[in-house]
Amino acid sequence: MKQTILVAGGTGNLGGRIVKALIKRGAEVRVLSRNEIDSVKIKKLTELGAEVIAVDMSDVEELKLACQGVSCVVSALAGLQDVIVDSQTLLLDAAIAAGVPRFIPSDFSSDFTKMPEGENRNFDLRKEFHKYLDKSPIAATSILNGAFADILSYNTPLYNPNDHSVAYWGDNPDWKVDFSTMDNTADYTAAAALDSATPTILRIASFQISPNELIAIGEEVKKTNFKLVPMGSLEDFSASNKRERAAHPEGEKQMYPDWQASQYLYSMFSVQNKPLDNDRYPNVQWTSAIDIISKI
Repeated sequence: MKQTILVAGGTGNLGGRIVKALIKRGAEVRVLSRNEIDSVKIKKLTELGAEVIAVDMSDVEELKLACQGVSCVVSALAGLQDVIVDSQTLLLDAAIAAGVPRFIPSDFSSDFTKMPEGENRNFDLRKEFHKYLDKSPIAATSILNGAFADILSYNTPLYNPNDHSVAYWGDNPDWKVDFSTMDNTADYTAAAALDSATPTILRIASFQISPNELIAIGEEVKKTNFKLVPMGSLEDFSASNKRERAAHPEGEKQMYPDWQASQYLYSMFSVQNKPLDNDRYPNVQWTSAIDIISKI
């Protein structure tokens, strides 16, 4: 008998990939949709084979009905306090009330459990939600995937093919940064959603790569020399991020203000996914660093 998985945030970039991966793995999939979501997205999901249920995300009773008969709720919601804490709490309460045995929160990130408070606003929101989740009578599993690999195409200081440079923070250019593609993360999440015995945390990475290794691959792919750029200590980087956040309070209402992007870079050089749980699902085909960089 097929398992039924409910996905919240299934109309988003990662969520849509999770829906597709679940269906490919043989699951029955329900997708929660806010009423204002456009019909084109809904049509694409239904054509994949998903059941789309329009709900008021602030109505626990509607959410509870949508959760009936579900074996796992996967949250791929993206947002700030009102979404990551408030909406997810309502979704969690509804799942518990409906007797759903398992919940995968929208934690897709570097290992925020190892980050101090105040270093990453979006990680702090996840921690706030976990204060409630960890006391709840439901089996929950966080999937921590490091940074999404498409960051490498953004011409950030970390990897800037336009400037032929690779930057690093701290004192170790051999520090390995965790990267996962959205497709790998989605496929792994789908496998975990269908696995009734997952632990509380699963740590993954499509690849782990250091600044020195990024230079080597960049030079191989681009056929030109790259320079390594030290950006200073992590202590100074942290202090700079805090100053920028204080100077730009309007960013508190934005998903990705400049200071939040810098906070993500800081986390990439501060925590690592150890140990990796990549081998838990052998049929996940991991993308390599050179596969990503050669397409940039």
